[in-house]
Amino acid sequence: MKSNPPPPRSQPHTPVEVEICAPPTGLRPDACRERQRNLVEPLGKLGLAGAVLSDRRHLYYFTGLWVASYHTPLLQMTAEGAATLWAPAELELDAVAADRVERFDWNRLGTLLEDWRTPLSSRIGDQLPAGARIGFDRLSAVVSGKQEWVDLTPQLLQLRRAKMRDEVALVRHAIRGCEAAYARAAEIIRSGVREIDIYAEVQAAAVKAVGEPIGELGNDFQAGSGGGPPRTRKVEAGELMPLDVAVSVRGYRCDLCRTFVVGGEPTPAQQQAGDLVLEALAAVESAALAGASGKKLYDLARQKLLSAGRWEFPHHLGHGTGLGIHEAPRLNPHWDDVLTVGDLFTMEPGLYGDDLRGGVRIEENYWLTETGLERLSQFPRGLVLCGD
Repeated sequence: MKSNPPPPRSQPHTPVEVEICAPPTGLRPDACRERQRNLVEPLGKLGLAGAVLSDRRHLYYFTGLWVASYHTPLLQMTAEGAATLWAPAELELDAVAADRVERFDWNRLGTLLEDWRTPLSSRIGDQLPAGARIGFDRLSAVVSGKQEWVDLTPQLLQLRRAKMRDEVALVRHAIRGCEAAYARAAEIIRSGVREIDIYAEVQAAAVKAVGEPIGELGNDFQAGSGGGPPRTRKVEAGELMPLDVAVSVRGYRCDLCRTFVVGGEPTPAQQQAGDLVLEALAAVESAALAGASGKKLYDLARQKLLSAGRWEFPHHLGHGTGLGIHEAPRLNPHWDDVLTVGDLFTMEPGLYGDDLRGGVRIEENYWLTETGLERLSQFPRGLVLCGD
C-alpha cells in the first residue's frame, strides 16, 4: 500500500473539500463480455446447457444494463457464452453487452402488468431443450418445469469476488458520496440536533455528490451507542457518534465509518480508544497482503485493541463488499478466508464501553492489486471534533 503520514489523533471541525463528481459512466461493455466468458467454465463443469439470471445486479454485472427493480429483465446464457437479454418493451437500451435482445410486454399505458412472467416464462421455456440442466441465480429465474434447474449462487459469488477496474471505479464513485456525507456531518453535528436530521442531511449530501439515486445509506447513525438506525433523540455533548455509511451506486457498495465527537474535545478515555483503533488499523494494513489469513488479521487487530484491558471489540474486523453487502473475504474468526489479488474489502476495528459514551470505529475500503493494498478512501480518519 502507498505510504501515508500517520493520521492525527483527532481533527477539529474544519471544512473538508469534497469533489462533486459527474454521474459514473457505468460498467464497460468489453469488461461485461469478459465476465460472460468467465461464466462459461463453471457452466461446463456443472454440465449445464445454459443459465437464466434474473437478479438485476447480475444483469448489470454481465451486460451493463442497470434498471429499476420493477423492470426485472432476464439474461439467458448458453453454455458456449451467447447472451440473450430479455428486456421490457420500450425500455431504452444503450451499449448493452448482449448478442440478442428479446422484448416482452410489461405495462399498458404505464400501468404495470401483474402477471407478465407467465407469458415470458413460456417464451423462454420453449427455447430451452426439454430435460436440459439450466442454471439460475434466484427462484424467480426458473421459467419452466420442462428443464432441470440448478442453483448457480456459489459459482456466481466466486466469479464476483475478484473485482475488475470498471467495478472498482463504481465503488470509488460511491466513496466520493460517502466522503461528502462525512463532510456535511462535520458541519452539522452539535448537541441538541436530532439523529434523524443528521441522517437526512448526510443522505442529501451523498446523493448530490454521486449525481444519481444511491440506494440504502448504511447501518449506524446513533450517538452514545455502538450503532443502529437514526432515532428522533437529540445528540448530547460528550457523546461519540460512529457514522457507518454505505453508499450504493448501481448496486456497487462502499462501506466506511468515521467517529465524531459531539461538543468539542474528546475525554482522555475517548482519545485513548481512538488511538488504539488507529494503531490496530495501521497494523492490519501492513499485514494485509495476498495470502494473508483473514482470521489471523482479526486476531492481530483484537490483540492491539484489547491491550488496554478496558473496552470491547465485539464484531468482525472486515468483509468483502461490492454487489453484496458482505462478501468474501471475511476477516472473522468464524471463517478462514485468505486474501487474494482482486479482493475489495473493508477493515473496521472498533472499541466500545460505557465510559466512552458510545464507541470508536474507523472503517476503510481497500482493493488488493498485484502491487499491494490500495486504500480507496481519503477522508481524515482520526476522531472528528464537532464543537458548539
